[in-house]
Amino acid sequence: MTSDRRAFGSKERALIFDFDGLLVDTETPAWRTWQEIYKEHGQELSIALWAKGVGTLEGFDPARHLQELVGRVLEVEALGTDWSERRLVLTDLEGLRPGVERILKEARAAGLGLAIASSASGEWITSILERIGANDWWDAVYCADGVAARAKPEPCLYLAAVEGFGLQPDRALAFEDSPNGIKAAKRAGLYCVAVPNSVTAGMDLSEADQVLDSLEDVVLPDLLATALPGQPSKP
Repeated sequence: MTSDRRAFGSKERALIFDFDGLLVDTETPAWRTWQEIYKEHGQELSIALWAKGVGTLEGFDPARHLQELVGRVLEVEALGTDWSERRLVLTDLEGLRPGVERILKEARAAGLGLAIASSASGEWITSILERIGANDWWDAVYCADGVAARAKPEPCLYLAAVEGFGLQPDRALAFEDSPNGIKAAKRAGLYCVAVPNSVTAGMDLSEADQVLDSLEDVVLPDLLATALPGQPSKP
């Protein structure tokens, strides 16, 4: 569930980031690839259905849904493999989203803890971070690693992250891009900033405390003053 990157100990404040679609836009390649596969079978995949699975593990199974639409048995495992390979080609073209590197530099200079909380696997996250040269920023990475009970919208990953920093939830700030991720952060008691990508921009992000068009819009000192005011509190 967790991969500690350094002996970071307790922090007074922390930033906790979602991964897919937030730090790196892996959501658009995932969505576009399934769209292509659906069209090859004469079908359409709606964004409303796709939204159920964004940021979690059990919300929506596109391969089995496609099988229901065509009304015949498909090689579901082969479909999933095809999707994964094609998605990876597009994902390899993606780097950190605009604004991310600046925020990480400012956060580290300010002594903030930095963690990732994701419903994805640690292997997936590490492989992308290593490819884009962003693997060394993080104190820890918290992942569901295929366990649905830990995945968002459950709050487990965020609760584990704040506990790892020795903080109460009101001393950590979450960055998310999807409704499931926002629900997880709010259920854990964190202030949450939503920054959608091209796939999640049309989804309901109203549970977030703030919604920004881009991470480039983040003014970190102002955001911290709003989201994490007052003196640090420890458990």
